[in-house]
Amino acid sequence: MAFTVIVVLFIGLLVISVVASAMQQHKERLATLKRAEFTKLRGMLEDTEEILLNAANVPLTPGIVQMLLTRIAYTLKAMVELETNSRDLKSRLADTEKRLAELSKESPGAAENISLPDNDKQIISMIQGIKKLRTILRAEHARGNIDTQLVIQEDRRLENLQLRINVESQIKRGNQARANQLLGSARQCYEKALVTLSNASHVDEYVQSRRAEMATILQEIAEELKEGNLRDRQKKAEQENNDLDVLFAPKRKW
Repeated sequence: MAFTVIVVLFIGLLVISVVASAMQQHKERLATLKRAEFTKLRGMLEDTEEILLNAANVPLTPGIVQMLLTRIAYTLKAMVELETNSRDLKSRLADTEKRLAELSKESPGAAENISLPDNDKQIISMIQGIKKLRTILRAEHARGNIDTQLVIQEDRRLENLQLRINVESQIKRGNQARANQLLGSARQCYEKALVTLSNASHVDEYVQSRRAEMATILQEIAEELKEGNLRDRQKKAEQENNDLDVLFAPKRKW
């Protein structure tokens, strides 16, 4: 009898141990998933806030600003659900919702014209920012957080901005190379700009005027290179003639 009780108790303790271990593993798995989700949301929040803070480099329309703030509010709400005791997250969520309410009262305005930085790293940063913003635009449209017509309008605007940055940076490099008489390098820059313009999906006044300008400049460079090659050949021929004159000149007797 006593042996049977001991066996039953042992089996009961074993079952309790297994259940407790399973519950602990489940708890740890949930905690891991929670940390992974929180990390994902934090990265999403930081990317969105970075774009919003860099509006000076990539001009944003009120519609885009509203979309970004809505995305930030959505992310903060999800983070608060995971970290219910975080006062910082709750405060940031309240501030974001307040900005959204104020923005909805403002009259829509157009984005300012973009200015090209002198630093290549800044130019690359601008292009990366535009690409990231276009990705966010499509993601928010998939979630139903932005109107389809606004997506089409803003994506085209961002595509044009990206085109202008690429073209203007190549033209700038070409102008510098041409000023330094590096015609071969200049021609490569202008040709890259022309290819970018020729591949533009939307042909507007800017694309047409710049394309005509690049074609003219490339023709001028071709003429300059042709003239330069002609001068080089003439100079080489004159040098060869001088060498022959020296070689066959009468030798002086001393």
